[in-house]
Amino acid sequence: MVMTESGDLASKRKSCASSPFPTMTAMSQGGGDRDLFLKRSRDIEYAKKHGSRISTALFTLVICRTDVRDSRVGIVVGKRFGGAVSRNRVKRLFRELTRQLRGQLLPGHVLVVFPKRDSIAQPFAVLKEVWLSALQRQRLLHIHED
Repeated sequence: MVMTESGDLASKRKSCASSPFPTMTAMSQGGGDRDLFLKRSRDIEYAKKHGSRISTALFTLVICRTDVRDSRVGIVVGKRFGGAVSRNRVKRLFRELTRQLRGQLLPGHVLVVFPKRDSIAQPFAVLKEVWLSALQRQRLLHIHED
């Protein structure tokens, strides 16, 4: 299911709660970013198969509900994106976007992001704005009212 950036998947979201992968259900307390990012390809493949997709101008996002207490993010950049320098740079950008939202992500979701080529040419502020708006539209962020 592909939705545009203005779509809302709250009512159509599939559940990945029956995930057979121990890395998605058992997370250690230490390690800093290890609990925040998906690394294993089978975890990412499971989320891709059972999750819902939304698309923006700068990335495609797969959202998969889980029964874990924290949300995790996987970043997938294929070779057709460009050279290794470009691929590594865009992964660093999306890791930083994720780190900045660490406490705001709602628990119980796995997100897999597929950056598009245009994302590397955008200023970080623009990329952050699109990232935040996509997550807010999908109701994946805690709303802090000050």
